[in-house]
Amino acid sequence: MSLERAVAPDPYDLLPAVPSFTVTSADVTDGRPLDELFAHPSVGGKNLSPQLSWSGFPGETRGFVVTCFDPDAPTGSGFWHWVLVNLPVTTTELPRGVDDLPGDAFCVRNDYGESNYGGSAPPPGDRPHRYVFAVHAIDVDKLEVPPEASPAYVGFNLAFHTLARATIRPTFQVKG
Repeated sequence: MSLERAVAPDPYDLLPAVPSFTVTSADVTDGRPLDELFAHPSVGGKNLSPQLSWSGFPGETRGFVVTCFDPDAPTGSGFWHWVLVNLPVTTTELPRGVDDLPGDAFCVRNDYGESNYGGSAPPPGDRPHRYVFAVHAIDVDKLEVPPEASPAYVGFNLAFHTLARATIRPTFQVKG
């Protein structure tokens, strides 16, 4: 089986432009490979979410949504690794391996079918995959989405409530 295919566009290049702010991490670097700590156990990882912190978001921000998406998955629709909704505006950092979520925050199911962070696990031998970690500053305290919502439904709602977005794009590859 061949995994040869076109390079998928960055998902946020396809959406209406919004202002940017700053996201940083003690664990991941834009354009650099992820440590195996942040990979899925199926490829020897520990399935920990990386530490993230953000600043410089618009003053009218009322909450945040954090997502991680792999546009390079050989699916035709990418792969959602993490969709964390309804973070309070007072939250500007997530520790490594976060599991105690603040306020009414919760995760919708990822494409592994689990309601948590799911680490990277590209097919062995495939090219490096990009993992787009995005922090979305939103204009409402909470997105009106249920815990059983799909990542696409959350994304649809984000289209109407995103004031600004900050992204960091590490990579990961499993040698074949």
